[in-house]
Amino acid sequence: MSRRKQFFLFAILSLALCTPAGAGVLPTYVGACVKTRIKSIETRLEGVPGSGSAVSFRNGGYQVSYDTVPAIEHSKAGDPVRMCLVSIPHHCPKGDNRGRVYRTTNSRTHKSWKLPDSEHMCGGA
Repeated sequence: MSRRKQFFLFAILSLALCTPAGAGVLPTYVGACVKTRIKSIETRLEGVPGSGSAVSFRNGGYQVSYDTVPAIEHSKAGDPVRMCLVSIPHHCPKGDNRGRVYRTTNSRTHKSWKLPDSEHMCGGA
């Protein structure tokens, strides 16, 4: 193997090993899935019990519900999860990406939930 190929291979492996676990990107097309970890479990309205469930992920993802979601409530920060993009809203104003729906499965509890990334769809409030 040439030195150039060895260097290239070394660079690729180094980048792969230096990427923080769970810091992947969000799925970009319906049916795509990524693995990440839960960053935090919250209520929909910060500090207001009974206002619904919210969960944020290390890859920058977020899901929220007006209802309390038991599968989220039984999850913990640091839990590994698999997020799959289920739907993308159509006819949204340019730059308004709200309303994507993800199905998330917690690998520790084996419980799943399907929620949007925002309280409102694109073009909404």
